Order: sequence, then structure tokens, then C-alpha cells
Amino acid sequence: MSSTRDLINALKAELKLAGITYAELAQHLDLAESSVKRMFAAEGDLPLSRIDEVLRVLKMDFADLARRVADAQPLRRELSVEQEQAVVGDPKLLLMAICCLSQWPFEQVLATYRYDEAEGIRCLTQLDRLGFIELRPLNRYRLLVAKTFRWRPGGPVMRFFREHAVDEFFASDFDGEGEKLLLVHGQISPALITAFNERLQRVAQDFAQQHLTDQRLPPDQKRPYTMVIAVRSWLFGPFAKLRREAPPRPLHPPAKEG
Repeated sequence: MSSTRDLINALKAELKLAGITYAELAQHLDLAESSVKRMFAAEGDLPLSRIDEVLRVLKMDFADLARRVADAQPLRRELSVEQEQAVVGDPKLLLMAICCLSQWPFEQVLATYRYDEAEGIRCLTQLDRLGFIELRPLNRYRLLVAKTFRWRPGGPVMRFFREHAVDEFFASDFDGEGEKLLLVHGQISPALITAFNERLQRVAQDFAQQHLTDQRLPPDQKRPYTMVIAVRSWLFGPFAKLRREAPPRPLHPPAKEG
């Protein structure tokens, strides 16, 4: 829930946007300018009755202000373990969450998957309660997760996909149209792997952005694709068993001869 300070900050931003000074607002409210400044100060107290008066000056209603506050809140980068457990415990809820991440309109979800309208609304309502989306009128929604959102490593959702999806996904020759599987092994410095990961993150963001752009295309001009990007410090088990133990590193560099 938003605090009173969030509401006051949003009001200050709206006043600035409207070009209304504290002196002008004081005239509208029949107050001294010093009283208005105290109301908006960091330690100030702005009762709801005053908030309503300021909103009338701005020609806004409280719903507009609440929406501004919600839009300004920091977005989630991940859910809690309990929230993920609630999502993964219901396959239709998990599917709806993934559709929301892809920013599908509610009507597209109903047309594509076996939800009736009541089931779909139930799932959207649950995701709203979990803080995953903000449900709006006419079954529209706003994502409350950031573009960098990820399911928790080792969390309930990733465990679900490892147990139920990984084998199915990789049971393919990846020789179809637009398909590719690359397996590359190498030894590089830890500093450089960070740079590679940043480039891979940009590729993933480009893929997600293209998905949003192509939402405008008719269904017969689109195909579903899933991209998996994974990097870890790892050696295939049977190979690891054949590896010689590395000699211990010297505590000090060897002395130079001469």
C-alpha cells in the first residue's frame, strides 16, 4: 500500500507539471503560502480533506492520483518463494502469469487457451493479489514486475520447469525453421564471462522486445519460439571423472633466477 508521503510526492509532481506554484495554490485553498509549504514539507501533515481540495484545483480525482502513485512504485525483480509457490501450484495460474509477462491481452489468452471467462478473471485477480499485476477495469492489467524480472534460481517455478519441461525441450534435433542449439565449451577469465553475460542479457531483451513489436501481426504471420540462455561453470560428469587433479597453486610466485 502507498504511504501518505507517496501521495504528497505525487501531488507535488502534478502541481509542478500543471505549473501551479505554492502561492497560487494557497489562493485557491484560502490559506497562507507558508501553511501550504508546511503541508508539503518532508515532516508535513496533509489530511485527506486537504488532498481532495488540492485534487479539485488540479481537476483530478483520487483514482487518478492513486494510479500516478502506483506507476511510480519500483517494479519487482522477482517474487518471494511463497508467491512463486502459489503461482506454480495452479497450472492455469502459471500459464496466465507467463501470458501476462508476454503482455497478451485478456481476449487473446481466452482465444488461445482453454480458459472460460470466469477462470481467466480468477487468475488475473490472484495475480493482482500476489503483486504480479495491477488489475484494471475491463480485464486490462499493468505488470508490476520489471523488464529484468526472473523466476528465482532454485525457486518453485524453476524447479517445476526443470522437472517437467527441460527433457521435453531438449528432446529435439533443433533442425527446424529458426531453430538452433549451440554447445560451446571454453576456459576464459571470470572478468570476461561477466561481459559475455551482459551481451546475452541484451539478446534476451531484444527477443522480448521483438515479441512485443510482433504482437501487432496477425496470428498466421507468427510462430511461438522459446529461447533458453544458460551459462555456468560446469564440466560434463563423465569428463570430470577423467580429469586429473590440478596441482596445488604455489603460495608465492617462484623466485626469478639470476
